[in-house]
Amino acid sequence: MPELTAPTSVPRTIHRRAGDRAAVLTRPGRPADDPLLLGRARELDTLERMLEQDGARGALVLIQGGFGSGKSALLREALEWARRAGDTVVSAWADPSESGMELGVARQLFEPVLLGALDGADTPSAGPLRPGRPAPLTTPAEDPSTVTPGGLHRLAARLAARGRLVLGIDDLQCADRASLLWLQRLLRRAGDLPVLVLATVGPAQASADADALARLTPLFRHRLDLTALDGEGVAAVIEGVLGTSGDDRFRAAVRTTTGGNPFLLHALLRTLQASGQAPDSRAMAQLTRFVPAELGQVFHLLATAAGPETGAVARTVAVLGGTPPLDLVAGAVGLPEPAVQDAVHALERAGLMRRAEHTAAFVCPMIRAALAEDVLPSTRQEVHVRAAELLHAQGAPVERTADHAVHAPLGLPWVPEVLDRAAAEAMRAGAAERAAVLLRRALREPLADETRARLVIRLGEAGLSFDVPEAVRNLWLGLDLTHDPAALAATARRLAGALFAVDRYPDGLAVLERTAASLRESDPALALRLEVDQIFAGLNQAESAPDVLPRLMQLRIEDAAGTPAERPLAALLGLRALMRGESPAEAVAFVRQGLTEGMYPADDESFVYSGAVLLLGAAGEAELALDYADAAVEEARTRGSAFALAHSRVIRANVYLQVGRVPECQAEAEAALMTLREIGIDPRHIHSVLATATLADALVQQGRLDEAQALLGSAGLTADLNGHWINDHAYLVRGRLRAAQGRQVEAIAAFRECGRRTEARGMRCPWIYPWRSEAALAHVALGEHEQARALAAEELELARGWGVPEHVGVALRALALATDGPEGPDLLREAARTLAGSPARARHAQALGDLGAELRRAGRVTEARERLQEAVTGAHRCGAVLVADRALEELRAAGDRPRTRTFHGVEALTPSEHRVATLAAKGMTNREIAQQLFVGVRTVEVHLTHAYGKLGIDGRRGLAEALDG
Repeated sequence: MPELTAPTSVPRTIHRRAGDRAAVLTRPGRPADDPLLLGRARELDTLERMLEQDGARGALVLIQGGFGSGKSALLREALEWARRAGDTVVSAWADPSESGMELGVARQLFEPVLLGALDGADTPSAGPLRPGRPAPLTTPAEDPSTVTPGGLHRLAARLAARGRLVLGIDDLQCADRASLLWLQRLLRRAGDLPVLVLATVGPAQASADADALARLTPLFRHRLDLTALDGEGVAAVIEGVLGTSGDDRFRAAVRTTTGGNPFLLHALLRTLQASGQAPDSRAMAQLTRFVPAELGQVFHLLATAAGPETGAVARTVAVLGGTPPLDLVAGAVGLPEPAVQDAVHALERAGLMRRAEHTAAFVCPMIRAALAEDVLPSTRQEVHVRAAELLHAQGAPVERTADHAVHAPLGLPWVPEVLDRAAAEAMRAGAAERAAVLLRRALREPLADETRARLVIRLGEAGLSFDVPEAVRNLWLGLDLTHDPAALAATARRLAGALFAVDRYPDGLAVLERTAASLRESDPALALRLEVDQIFAGLNQAESAPDVLPRLMQLRIEDAAGTPAERPLAALLGLRALMRGESPAEAVAFVRQGLTEGMYPADDESFVYSGAVLLLGAAGEAELALDYADAAVEEARTRGSAFALAHSRVIRANVYLQVGRVPECQAEAEAALMTLREIGIDPRHIHSVLATATLADALVQQGRLDEAQALLGSAGLTADLNGHWINDHAYLVRGRLRAAQGRQVEAIAAFRECGRRTEARGMRCPWIYPWRSEAALAHVALGEHEQARALAAEELELARGWGVPEHVGVALRALALATDGPEGPDLLREAARTLAGSPARARHAQALGDLGAELRRAGRVTEARERLQEAVTGAHRCGAVLVADRALEELRAAGDRPRTRTFHGVEALTPSEHRVATLAAKGMTNREIAQQLFVGVRTVEVHLTHAYGKLGIDGRRGLAEALDG
């Protein structure tokens, strides 16, 4: 029979005729009481329409659905409608355990009648007897002639003669053969009687009479298929159970986990509700944790009832997980593959499983989880061992074999090697936590000492991506266990790096020093390699810097020629050249040599490389530094190392600030801080401090001073800080914030503390921390021009000796603002020219803004406006809001009324200019443009002239490219 779809609007009144009297069956105009009908509004409307369509004829409706689809609830609701309408209602539930009972379902239907329950009594199942009905039936229970197909049919006819008779039968697939045959006869003659037959049918059981059922179901005039709930239906159930539907991701996760099955939805949500877990991303991560324990036995019974061997196959697929191939299932369960195919086919018919080519999987994760949880641990282990042995013998990919080998009992000789190789694959794929699981399991095996040491070290390396404190413990244990020189050196460096990450600098330095000493006689090159890291790390601490500086000054690149220490030593010597102000070219040459393999060489990870990248900007090579930082971020992503990714993003954020890309700096620093928190690095640790200070610097440049203040305060960077080199940067940023807040005395104190600390390290170089020029500007704000000129002049002398334009330009600007009279604007012009060709775009905009302000005060308004407009445009492109706002204020003071925050580029075009330029770029003539826009040709010419100037082009030839850019 054709199925009906739910109409947009369904009448609530269903007319019928009982004998020669009109009557009405009314559906209550309110939601169904049964919670399992949540999300089934369309199906309820469809069922109502089916009943209405048949009118006075006997209505025959079959509700089809799988386990938990809500078909029984829908049947109960329809029977309740009939009871409320005063119909005589009889119902039965077919049970597999009674499928052998002759006429068991038919007898169950009329049991109240057969027992005399209808004789003069009102019963819930039969409905109340109304005035005007025929006299009550008197059918003695002991009359055997009634309990035959013919007798039951006559009984149904006699009941129908009294008024509409409604028969409800649940789970026809479990009914006995005789009842199915009797029902066939009744349905063929239902048109002659006011009989409504409502039945449900689910997946056929293995013991069902398939032939009789197949002949019966076509006799139903209407069929209502209950499929999985859609997104709207799932949302309705979640709302009904939890009182909130959660967000889109939570609803999608619930629907995926349950397959949209109403019964499973309710079971999952009730358990989630009882746990007190909110419907958010934390619950979403592992929803199968909330599968009720009793569901496993339910699915076990359903699977077992589907056919021979189906229970064992279902349990095996559940234990194996995912979509295992059928040959693997056969090997794990110990059955021939054809028998497994038959079992999967039966489970598919039962609605529990689905096949795809040669694999099998459950229809939703919740069924798999429930069945797997119900399997005994010993059985689970046997399944995994058989699967692992089969895959190992077949030479399957090692990660597939490891999925099962990880569950094997101890003592199988091939298991440690499989787990070790799979862990290596996981690390290469960026799955560090997966690698750690495999390595922990491998370490439970009896292993040789050196093998155990190697696995412990690898576990520590994996831990650097998600749990640095645990990584420290494992690396330290591995260092104690191993005796191989190369492994000793590599482990010592990784352990030291992890210790530095959790602010244990003395311990990290001690590890490097002790291991280097142990290797100095047997392998001097490895010892020197460790010494490079020891010196670099020692420079980071005020307490240890004096101890390592003498040795740093003694080192020569020839000391490491042709050894593993050559690249890191070159990077360290580049840092030395920067510290001593030897030559930017020499410093860059050393750094390039050190970074031959990038910031994260696969064979030689070390913080000395990232330090070299960070300081390239001081040598005037900020764009080169950005190239190295970009490559490092991608390399860290490829490796899947969260720690390396966070660190490389901090470096890139800092370089972004050097080249005037303020919004990008903010985004990178925020992402780095989030990752560091996720892997257990406290916001007050040094690795977090660099990210926090860089982020605060970006916020200050955007004028978001309150946010910067709160950020520094939450990280403890507004108090006295320890002697680590990174804290020098924190003092510099703190000073910039205080200056922007107008707290100039505090700003000067912070800048001078930065200077005191850097000079104590032997670093007078303003190209690393330009604290003198920053302090000079604060003195200017206080009117202390003499002190300001002294500081700025000293920085300018040092910067010119170094010779990098951006540092010279910064010092020139400070000296100009500290200098009274006509010399000040001249120095500002020189600063702007010097900065114009450098990567320091925000600094250039700053100098232009200062120059414009000086020109305005000198009465040179036209030139002032030009410089200020350039400053606004440059600062806007950089995201340096503070600079742009100050230049805009000066423009307004000069009588300008700027409508945009930029005066050059596409964003500077007015809407009219942009329309005209776009049409011109398409090849239209001025006259054609004028005709299309209904303006004069002269107007088009004026708009184009303005557009050319703002876009920095001479004519139409470069118009299309400029608009795209």
